[in-house]
Amino acid sequence: MIFLARPVFAYDDCLAYKLSPKITLDTPVWSKEVVQPLRHMDLLHGNVIATLVDNYDIVADITNIEDGYCVTLKSVFATVGYSDFLVQIDIRHQPDTCSYNAILSHEDEHIRAYLSVIDDYKKELKDSIYTAADSITPIFVRNASDIDAAITELNAELQAHPDLILIKQKIKAAEEIRNKRVDQHDTGETLRKCFE
Repeated sequence: MIFLARPVFAYDDCLAYKLSPKITLDTPVWSKEVVQPLRHMDLLHGNVIATLVDNYDIVADITNIEDGYCVTLKSVFATVGYSDFLVQIDIRHQPDTCSYNAILSHEDEHIRAYLSVIDDYKKELKDSIYTAADSITPIFVRNASDIDAAITELNAELQAHPDLILIKQKIKAAEEIRNKRVDQHDTGETLRKCFE
């Protein structure tokens, strides 16, 4: 019975080592590539494929206690945002023509919409990361060989936290709304003039 209670005491001992996590949030440097697929697309519309980066690197504090080690989340270095935009324009539009440029301009508005979502949600995203990180309790491990697994577990707990999942859902919803607005505000007049 005493043997079973020991890990509980060790776990409780780890709570004393809980830290207020430091959060650093960056957005990746993004790039845009314009391609013209060989297969015909909709002649009047292009397409943007956005790559969302969602990386969380954590730093843990390791404290040697009597029966093992306390592994505590110390800081989170998060990179969230868009790294790549792939713009697709129908091959029937020759580069640097009126129609090509009109479609490219419209797709650039979609890119600006994606980027504005991340800018607008940056504070809420950082707050969500902090809430998630601050809720994670230290992990007790008996052996030094288990420390890496404990760090992996801390990161998994962080990414599975409801606040982090919710903010990602909000970002996705805002992307859809803003991209719909871009399409609703485009009358197609610029492109129509190219064919007159």
